[in-house]
Amino acid sequence: MLYVNNLNVILDDLVLAKDMSFHLEPGKVNVIIGPNGTGKSTLLKTIFGDIHAKSGKISFANETLQRKQLSRWRKQFGYMPQDIRLDVELSVLEVVLLGQLNALGFRLDDSVIKEALSALDKIGLLHLADRPVNKLSGGQCQMILFAQALMRKPKILMLDEPVSALDLHFQHVLLDHLDTQTKEQGWITIMVLHDLNLAAQYADNLLVLKNGKLIANGHPNDILTPSLVKNVYNVDADITKDATGIPFVRTIRSNRSVSIKNKEPKEQTIKVAEGVI
Repeated sequence: MLYVNNLNVILDDLVLAKDMSFHLEPGKVNVIIGPNGTGKSTLLKTIFGDIHAKSGKISFANETLQRKQLSRWRKQFGYMPQDIRLDVELSVLEVVLLGQLNALGFRLDDSVIKEALSALDKIGLLHLADRPVNKLSGGQCQMILFAQALMRKPKILMLDEPVSALDLHFQHVLLDHLDTQTKEQGWITIMVLHDLNLAAQYADNLLVLKNGKLIANGHPNDILTPSLVKNVYNVDADITKDATGIPFVRTIRSNRSVSIKNKEPKEQTIKVAEGVI
């Protein structure tokens, strides 16, 4: 279990986490949702140890996050940040291999190379193995960093908006593989998503943040309601369920203008210049 107890994070007088408490179980995908600037990325960085909390406790496997033992704490994590820039002179395969940085030596073991190639194959990018990463698109870089995170064999996997640059196909490739590996390996997976429908499809547990507070926590079927969407995003929404019982969110446009077909065409005045027949 990963435990977060009474977490308070304040940066430049801005409260980004206030009295936040929750626990996350192995083998489950946890998705953080909420408006921009509400503390989603900050929460990931605080759990990872990049941001120091004003107060509170974060613990996992009988170990508590402490700054003096930060390197040991981070060995348990695979972390894919929001920034996907890869301006380095390395091949795709080399970047993926960096996920096993602690195990790399002067000579690469064949098994490690095969594992990296297998990771690329599973996400459909094996054909890019020899391609320089600084020549790839943003979406391709996102997938490569995902493969690198998997190579770390984490106990806790954290991803900040991992599908923001991906097309529909690769969104599902990444999230399907993430869900499968989380359950097979018993990882605790935490990711930030903006798309509520993707969150509803892939989350075993939703963490809903607003103004630095955790205002809802549970399975999408239990907590994803029109009133929650209105409260969090100030947007009206209809929520239905598909044949498998997964919620589908359809937002309702506010202040919709009157349909053109209901409007009378404006009378136009045409002036004919003198002398023109």
